[in-house]
Amino acid sequence: MFTYASFFKILFFFFFRFLFRQFRKPKVLRRSFSNLHSTQSKYQKYHSLVHRSDLSNKTLIFNVEGTLLKSTSLFPYFMLVAFEAGSILRAFLLFTLYPFICLVGDDMGLKIMVMVSFFGIKKESFRVGRAVLPKFFLEDVGLEAFQVLKRGGRKVAVSDFPQVMIESFLTDYLEIDCVIGRELKSLNGYFVGLMEEKKKDIQAIEKTLGVGEDKTTNQDVVGIGCFNRSLAHHLFSHCKEIYLVRKADKRSWQYLKRDEYPNPLIFHDGRLAFRPTPLATLAFFIWVPFGFLLAVFRAFVALTLPYGISIPILLLCGVRCTVSKPRNSRYSPTTPNDDKPKKGLLYVCNHRTLLDPLYLSFSLKKDFTAVTYSLSRMSEILSPIRTVRLTRNRDQDGKMMEKLLSQGDLVVCPEGTTCREPFLLRFSPLFAEMSDKIIPVALNTHVSMFYGTTASGLKCLDPLFFLMNPLPSYTVQLLEGVSGLSKCDEGDQRSRFDVANYVQSEIGKTLGFQCTKLTRKDKYVILAGNDGSTSSSSSSSSAVKR
Repeated sequence: MFTYASFFKILFFFFFRFLFRQFRKPKVLRRSFSNLHSTQSKYQKYHSLVHRSDLSNKTLIFNVEGTLLKSTSLFPYFMLVAFEAGSILRAFLLFTLYPFICLVGDDMGLKIMVMVSFFGIKKESFRVGRAVLPKFFLEDVGLEAFQVLKRGGRKVAVSDFPQVMIESFLTDYLEIDCVIGRELKSLNGYFVGLMEEKKKDIQAIEKTLGVGEDKTTNQDVVGIGCFNRSLAHHLFSHCKEIYLVRKADKRSWQYLKRDEYPNPLIFHDGRLAFRPTPLATLAFFIWVPFGFLLAVFRAFVALTLPYGISIPILLLCGVRCTVSKPRNSRYSPTTPNDDKPKKGLLYVCNHRTLLDPLYLSFSLKKDFTAVTYSLSRMSEILSPIRTVRLTRNRDQDGKMMEKLLSQGDLVVCPEGTTCREPFLLRFSPLFAEMSDKIIPVALNTHVSMFYGTTASGLKCLDPLFFLMNPLPSYTVQLLEGVSGLSKCDEGDQRSRFDVANYVQSEIGKTLGFQCTKLTRKDKYVILAGNDGSTSSSSSSSSAVKR
């Protein structure tokens, strides 16, 4: 039976273990420094590497945490794994253990975070390292370190992070040639929360560098790192030159800007919109109960009360919506048409969240019919406006939209899926043939705590998560009307693709977003490992429109 005496015995054991590690650490460091100075004084300051111009024919082997990332804390990344791949309870357990993790030292703290974050996670379905973590890693990359690495020849990254956490970030977005992280043990397809012995990681480093008995390859190997990581000493032993990055160096670094990423970050997944540092995580757990009740109240007001009453109440509850309209639009809901039966206006929007049609309805204080490619049954039931599912059959969908337009105004999001980043996916051209009265609408959102979209989670919870943000905001900008192709005008040389691309470009210019040729299928292949409807297939991540 567990008693208080047992608890204090365990506590004292780890306390004295911590003291022993602290008293022993200086000796290890002194020994490491002496080894470096005894080997032809190959230890040098990092500043002397910045001005080197002969790195293109060198192999740069560097420590990710000590060299590339500006932050020195590993906690936020494991918190993301615990929350996104696990649950909020797993994340709360990791947070409560944080003070203890700080006491036991880097090596033991790393093992505890790996155990809590990965134990029981299915290996095959783990996609956090590809869909969630790259965004947060990229936002933590030091500009100065990246510029040095960019000038090198072959680039080898060595890390104490598990391989599944860092490989996609380094290879897909920073174009690192080789990544050597810690391997995780698994049993029956599930992670057990333990890492392989360091000997295997050391062997992987030596194999990558081609170290043999003569060790002639060491002449072209330059090491960059710090001494406070467990693999740094083995990394340095195979390098002719070593450059040490100190914490004081990192304080003056700038963050790598988004437009300087070697490959753009267009798609990412996950619910958390903030970097979960210890203080931010504390604020998160304090806010969640209150935020849930507030989101339910906001949803109740929006779904049950008339526009004139719900809009002021939502404004008082922190929900912001900014609306702008063109001064002289060619089209309006009251445009007369004597030749043909009156048809509704077709509003074409970019797609940020499932609430796009609702915010357009609130902005104009009128009801619409929204056509969607995929919507959960719960969202259809709760939606205050009419929603109609498309079949992805062009002929059937075209007839359906023509029928709906004859009944009133219609809203369509031709991207087919949401995109969080400042990019626009390819617009499906079907809408261009449906109406002569097309109104482009540029939508943008701002969230601070939760993303209201997901590629692999429960989509019915997307509106709830959006409304759980402290101050969620929408920007709705109606643009000048565009003529469609429903009339038979022999002098019109445009195609439906021309109209779709023009609408996409106008919305992109208004929002400052970059237009791409990527599709819904590309998004789901990258984030969820499938095409969103059937089996997965390969995608091209380089289809960014110039």
